[in-house]
Amino acid sequence: MKKILIIFGFIFTAGVMESHSQQLVYRATNPFFGGDTFNYQFLLQSAQAQNSFTGDDTNLRDERSDLERFTENLNNQLLNQLSRSLFNQQFGTDGELRPGTFAFGSLVLEIFDSTEGLVIDILDTTNGDQTQVIIPGGN
Repeated sequence: MKKILIIFGFIFTAGVMESHSQQLVYRATNPFFGGDTFNYQFLLQSAQAQNSFTGDDTNLRDERSDLERFTENLNNQLLNQLSRSLFNQQFGTDGELRPGTFAFGSLVLEIFDSTEGLVIDILDTTNGDQTQVIIPGGN
């Protein structure tokens, strides 16, 4: 009986004791998410210290002369004009895609309507690569 009274007394006094707590507050560390701007250098140095990537120091930018860039630009414009001319011959000047099968060199285009919209299958006959483009609401 004494043990029960001691346990009951302990529980009673533990319930009466005053408890203290404090409010938990989130404080952002990263300055990009509202944290202190003085943490930026520390975070940057920590990230650089952990970075194990070692890229080569060669310049990744293509160093071409003005003449080479001009030649490439001219070639692109000529090819663009040629493809526009072929496109107009096949589809007309209104540019509306009509169902059918069309061949451009080694590329075969098959255009058809489906429940998803207008479907364009592009097949490269040289290597068998195939791409499908779906234009929603095209039917």
